Amino acid sequence: MKKHNLLVKSAAFLFAVAITAVSFGEKVYAEDQPYDTYNYDYRGNIVITPAAYVPNGSVTGLSVGTTDFKEPQDLCVAPDGLIYVADTQNNRIVVLNEDLTEVVRIIDSFQRDGAEDTFNQPYGVCVSESGKLYVADSMNKRVVVLTPEGEFVSIIDNPQSEILEEGFDFIPIKVTVDYADRAYVISKNAFEGILVFESDGSFTGYFGTIEVKITLWEKFWRKIATKEERAKQQLYIPTEFTGMDVDSGGFIYATNIDSDGVQAVRRLNPQGKDVIQKGENENVGGDIRVYTYGKYAGPSEITDVVYRGKGIYSLLDRKRGRIFTYDKEGNLLYIFGGLGSQEGTFTTPVAIEAIGDQLIVLDAYYGAILKFGETEYGNLINEAVGLRYDGDETEAIEIWQKVLKLDENNELANSGIGKAYLTAGENRTAMKYLKLGMNRKYYSVAWKRYRNEILTENMNLFMTIIVVFIVLLITYKKFLKKWIRQKRQEKKGGLT
Repeated sequence: MKKHNLLVKSAAFLFAVAITAVSFGEKVYAEDQPYDTYNYDYRGNIVITPAAYVPNGSVTGLSVGTTDFKEPQDLCVAPDGLIYVADTQNNRIVVLNEDLTEVVRIIDSFQRDGAEDTFNQPYGVCVSESGKLYVADSMNKRVVVLTPEGEFVSIIDNPQSEILEEGFDFIPIKVTVDYADRAYVISKNAFEGILVFESDGSFTGYFGTIEVKITLWEKFWRKIATKEERAKQQLYIPTEFTGMDVDSGGFIYATNIDSDGVQAVRRLNPQGKDVIQKGENENVGGDIRVYTYGKYAGPSEITDVVYRGKGIYSLLDRKRGRIFTYDKEGNLLYIFGGLGSQEGTFTTPVAIEAIGDQLIVLDAYYGAILKFGETEYGNLINEAVGLRYDGDETEAIEIWQKVLKLDENNELANSGIGKAYLTAGENRTAMKYLKLGMNRKYYSVAWKRYRNEILTENMNLFMTIIVVFIVLLITYKKFLKKWIRQKRQEKKGGLT
């Protein structure tokens, strides 16, 4: 049965590759993508957009000169550009060159204390800025630290602390490392947060615990419910993290399964506090509009995140196979991807990374790395967002104008132009574009500044009008009083 299933999977994937060779060849085209590309307007309605990324080939173990990957679970891009794949069921780490065309080395064992040691279902892999290789050796219940060539450095295992529950079982599934060689580890069933280890391997505590909010009704019900009824209720425990990445400033981007579909990623500062920004719709959780019933009902299930620089990050949705990309301010830039058997679609997407202007996604079922190339539309959006991030607002206007030529109703582009004019102090023009972009927050800022600008520019006129009004009022009152006295005197004279 296993051999039959493997043959079916291989045949399906090879069929998809064949379609790619015919449809795409060496170049990819936006109009040929095997999925709809869309975004959401400010009301939360779906709007169809040009494709920001399109399929650009795929990589299997066989295509790079080794045996097939078997249910791989993670991949990472090292500082030197090499790609490390956690080939989980083959119990090895496969290192590929920058072009994903050949194997550089395979690490399936290492020498430790004079004896050979091996992996047991490694789920996570990461290479630090200092060049150390970290492997979440899951079923061996440890994180193995090696040199890039596979020479043993150290082991992180069996954390000890009073804050850990009695009988805590350390099963690492994802690992990332900051600039100070602190290791952040997601351990299976560790709902209290991400485990943090110093460079010497010592456990220092949990990081970024997600607080679960309980409604007043739930609190009331738990008070009046019997012991048996409470036991049947859902346990109010924090959410388990699913994926991580770290930016150059040491902030940790961490994803989780959010049952409300509102916030599935956090940006954790060194103190573990979430400082992520959200856009107009207050959502950084994937799809906003979802089905209530059916196989793909419910919110997105975000399984991984990649930080791409300039404040841009992408989330991978395992439920519907989609990739959602946001900027630093929490604006949803574009969406692409889907589930299926065509090239560019997924069955079991588990990890995402960026290589230059390419995005790569690891599919565990097919045992393949799928590549996605940037289109002109995607390139323009990325460039404009990057310019705003760097403070080059004036240059961003021209780029956003090009985006509007490709997608005339793009609210993000209109909002971007409006923000640029706002920064330049051209408040009236900013109001025009921010209104088109339906950006209420920044429109309000532009309106207040424009109002103050009008008041400042016309202050002399306003003051002159006020002075004239006061003079007229004083004069009026003076003559009014004189007129009233005259009338009274005339009245008294008439009576006598």
